[in-house]
Amino acid sequence: MIEIRPVSGRRLLKQFVKVPWSVYRDDPAWVPPLILERLMALSPKEPIFEHLDWQGWIACRGGVPVGRISAQIDALHLKHNDPRQGFFGMIDGMDDADLFASLANTAEEWLRKRGMTSVLGPLNLNINQEPGLLYDGYESPSSFLMGHARPYYHPRLESAGYRSCRELLAYRLAPNYDEPAAIRRLRRRLGARLVLRNLNRADKAAELEVVRRIFNDGWSGNWGFVPFTEAEFAAIGNLLLFVVPKDFILIAELDGEPAGFIVVLPNINECIRDLNGRLFPIGWAKLLWRLKVRLPRTVRVPLMGVRKDLHDTVFGPGIAMTLIHGMNAPTLRHGVIAGELSWILEDNAGMRSILERLGGTVTKRYRLYEKSLGGS
Repeated sequence: MIEIRPVSGRRLLKQFVKVPWSVYRDDPAWVPPLILERLMALSPKEPIFEHLDWQGWIACRGGVPVGRISAQIDALHLKHNDPRQGFFGMIDGMDDADLFASLANTAEEWLRKRGMTSVLGPLNLNINQEPGLLYDGYESPSSFLMGHARPYYHPRLESAGYRSCRELLAYRLAPNYDEPAAIRRLRRRLGARLVLRNLNRADKAAELEVVRRIFNDGWSGNWGFVPFTEAEFAAIGNLLLFVVPKDFILIAELDGEPAGFIVVLPNINECIRDLNGRLFPIGWAKLLWRLKVRLPRTVRVPLMGVRKDLHDTVFGPGIAMTLIHGMNAPTLRHGVIAGELSWILEDNAGMRSILERLGGTVTKRYRLYEKSLGGS
């Protein structure tokens, strides 16, 4: 018998966060997230909850947690995309068809009661955080803020009526790639008109706002787009500036105006893999040493953008290539051996072409599902 318990209060929230420990305890590729970080991410004080409502549930059998799921409604998604589409996310569970059906039904009913007619997921918590369900690349650890999963999750969701709607890719790229001549010529064609500079941390509020505006503008035409609010991006920026080296954020200026940016994030999963989710008593010291003294050997590009008015011009791909190329020297200087660019939509032919011409290869694939909830 499966009992579904709604999450309320600190104790159940912590239990919700810790469900994956039961599901992945014998999976050598799973990296336990930091419990404190996950609790903070779900704190009602986080700026994302100014426009997003969520509810989590824990599934228990015999009083023992065996699964979890969440449901979300994002007001900004409703405004910019489908006005009656909710999300599900943070789904984990043992290999049991009844368990997955019960979890899905619970999330769907919560969304249906709030007027939603379709559901998309998994999204933890929205498209700007952890989207998609891993379905290829189980054998290696995922990068920081990219999800892990069990192979049976997919057939269990499909048996509950979900159908694949989007594919997301993670590309791996070595920083010492051989630059193709055609790309070198394109970068040179931009010449002195295009200048790369580091983010000015002495004026971080204004600089983060520059980056936010480029992101929101550049991504505004993409599938599933949800803009970052000022408060959200300020919170994210403060975290990034703490863990990201000074030369890992570049802003591109075209004719003196901000035109694009790239953020390279040390792969924190390398630093926390052996901490079992705990910072105390000595986990915090290990984490700081590994971030500030012995930088991880791998990195991830979680944020990158070029102004929308430049997309269909020679400047668009030229700026993107220049930004990627501009990170070669800093990453090699810090001993980085590989970077992941994720996530990339499978049908984003332009970016995929750039990455593949630079020697990038797809190492992980993620899938998004959707389902009709009925209604009109």
